Amino acid sequence: MLGPGDPAPFQVVNAGSDVPLMFVCDHADRAIPAGLDNLGLDETVLCRHIAWDIGAADVARRLANRFQATLVHSRYSRLVIDPNRNLDDPTSIPVISDGVIVPGNRDLSADQAELRASACFQPYHEAIDATLADFARRGITPAFISIHSFTPVFKGQERPWHFGVLWNEDSRIAGPLIAYLGSDPAIVVGDNQPYSGRDHYGFTVETHAEGHGLPHVLIELRQDLIDTRHGADEWAGLLGDALAASFKENPDMFPPANDEG
Repeated sequence: MLGPGDPAPFQVVNAGSDVPLMFVCDHADRAIPAGLDNLGLDETVLCRHIAWDIGAADVARRLANRFQATLVHSRYSRLVIDPNRNLDDPTSIPVISDGVIVPGNRDLSADQAELRASACFQPYHEAIDATLADFARRGITPAFISIHSFTPVFKGQERPWHFGVLWNEDSRIAGPLIAYLGSDPAIVVGDNQPYSGRDHYGFTVETHAEGHGLPHVLIELRQDLIDTRHGADEWAGLLGDALAASFKENPDMFPPANDEG
């Protein structure tokens, strides 16, 4: 399905790092294979949050560079196929997203859906598997951190949180992170808000980290805070400080922090 001018389905930053920490970013980009003709949508719509997690990739790259950690991120829009959903989930290839009809996703055959999975979904998850297998070969157990962003308003409801920390049963990262961020009265932290880690919102975390006992967390940042380069830099810095403090509480499990940023 991908042509010679289409980007690769994923990118790896700091491959082969010895730092026991791995970032992923499922909705990092909004590329659409040329053959899908923008799914029948115009550029204005494709710049919106329905196509990608605005600012998330910028934050993830800054964090990966701060800690010199590996980052694996997707390249294709979640409107093509959502890498953070089970393939049998009805929202895997959405026909409608936040009230927007996606013409190119109507009446897809099973073969067409499989083409998208094999071209975009599977290579991304195989890259995550390969990275984790490489860590295992080197005797490294990495912390697994998934970076996302969320809209400031959804269905008419304002979302006051600056950060959302999503977790299920493993609080090794989430607990210290929530405590550190919450110690700043100017920061509003959502403990399993605006989504819950207990509601199967994180296929990637559940599949690659939770299922293998890796310490993990899914972090959401509000999009209006990180939709510019300066905003992403500021809030990635705040999050990096919080992660560094969390890692210090578990020095045998997590990497040494680079407090210089």
